[in-house]
Amino acid sequence: MLNRTLALLLAPLALASCTAATQTASAPPPKTQLFTKGMVSAADPRAAAAGTAMLAQDGSATDAAIATMLALTVVEPQSSGIGGGGLYVETNARGEVETIDGREKAPAAAGPKWFFKDGKVMSFPEAVPGGTSVGVPGNIALAAKAHDAHGRLPWAALFAPAIKLARDGFVVTPRLYGMLKASSQTAAFTPEGRALYYGADGQPLPVGTVIRNPDLANTLEMIARQGRKSFYGGGNARAIVARVTTAPRNPEPMTAADVGAYQAKDRAPVCAAYRQYKICGMGPPSSGATTVLATLGQLERFDLHALGQTSPTAWHLIAESERLAYADRGRYSADADFVAVPVAGMIDRAYLAKRSALIDPAKTMPSVSAGVPPGAEGLSRADAPLAPEYGTSHIAVVDRQGNAVTYTSTIESPFGSGLMVGGYFLNNELTDFDMQPEVAGRMVANRVEGGKRPRSSMSPTLVFGPDGKLVLVVGAAGGATIPAQVIRAVIGVLDWNLTPQQALSLPVIFAPGIDTVFVEQGSSLVPMIPALNALGHGDVQPRGLPLKGNAIQISNGELLGGADPRSEGVALSE
Repeated sequence: MLNRTLALLLAPLALASCTAATQTASAPPPKTQLFTKGMVSAADPRAAAAGTAMLAQDGSATDAAIATMLALTVVEPQSSGIGGGGLYVETNARGEVETIDGREKAPAAAGPKWFFKDGKVMSFPEAVPGGTSVGVPGNIALAAKAHDAHGRLPWAALFAPAIKLARDGFVVTPRLYGMLKASSQTAAFTPEGRALYYGADGQPLPVGTVIRNPDLANTLEMIARQGRKSFYGGGNARAIVARVTTAPRNPEPMTAADVGAYQAKDRAPVCAAYRQYKICGMGPPSSGATTVLATLGQLERFDLHALGQTSPTAWHLIAESERLAYADRGRYSADADFVAVPVAGMIDRAYLAKRSALIDPAKTMPSVSAGVPPGAEGLSRADAPLAPEYGTSHIAVVDRQGNAVTYTSTIESPFGSGLMVGGYFLNNELTDFDMQPEVAGRMVANRVEGGKRPRSSMSPTLVFGPDGKLVLVVGAAGGATIPAQVIRAVIGVLDWNLTPQQALSLPVIFAPGIDTVFVEQGSSLVPMIPALNALGHGDVQPRGLPLKGNAIQISNGELLGGADPRSEGVALSE
């Protein structure tokens, strides 16, 4: 049955061909082969197959990651794609790390009162549908920048699998059906969404239905032929502006200049040691690396290996460390182009040692607050509340030459803003800003400002061994739970000697700097609640968490892939 299901899902790619193009990469990666076959881990087998098709043509990890992202636009419209943005972390066989920020940007007209209505802050459900929540998309600019630096195949070749899926059709899976059912107010917000994904009875098209999206196929063909300029200019840019400014709900000013000015940015990677390993991730506007690295750094003095994965004490320690790291995240993390973010101080070993000293294996801290890391002295910041985020997908790739990419792509909530352009959904990423710009007379770092990128929880992560060689490529989807998911996976592989699949199958404990601790509903953590309560966690709640991770491990010269069993994801070799 499983083989038949996979065959059905992968059938649209079986005959995919790659169109020749004149555009080529300027700096191909080194071609010394380290592995017999490369690997892609993604949240949908059809998207993973799009990536492995690039690897099979001697494409680079970057080529495969871009092709996977494009295919996810088609088959996973609720989560990611060209209407949103992403964060990209790449390394080569020499261990050099580069990161690209493709996070969406607020229009120039945006300001601190962007989410105010009738003098009051809008609720999250009020703010999502329509124009207020839409940021200028960044994924195509990110893809073009990454391809210029690390691509090997022609640009147009990367689009072929996604174009075929959109034009010839893709099958509705149980996960897509469930999201359409649960999110009809956004997925069916516009006539285009209703016509594409719902029947005449107003119900989502059933599992197994073949959906064709010719508008998206046309959009992808245009970008394949003409490059990034066709997305950020011309008819596509005008269509984005028209949808945002004339949205049936929450229309807001966005201009062709806002769209045309968008640039993906090179950022400095954020790296720190954990035991004998070096871990690298994405800097601001992502809060991912600082939260992951701070949590792990505060845990380093505890022997998690000896405690093991069945120990309530081990999970208590993880929760306590998360509480401290998320408190710093809420106060300091934002777009570093607009506010000072003390990144180095937030992961400083001496600072983390002081924070770690607050953690007691035998009892819970009665309360937590943000610390004052080096570089934060004199910063008057208000703590920001936690906002929900769900619509995200992760891609992990390693090619035969040992180049690797960890790439998280998002449109924020399921089906983003509900607005569609050219067959794809526009994001609602601006709701990742803190809607209340000021608390108790102090400005919030992650407040809305024109041209600013909202803070992200996305945590694309690379782990290097003592010899400097890559050992793990990992990332996750699921909003503010993303750092917690990555932390769990890293500890699973490094401390508990699990495979990526076993590590991603572990339960998740989520302690986002507040008194409540969430444990994954139905998991092995639920029976530990009495033990956690005995340690002083007074409010431990089972919760259905939005979990979806992907990883590849390099072990003894072999690639071991994993995908979260809660998702429809897979890890495929070329």
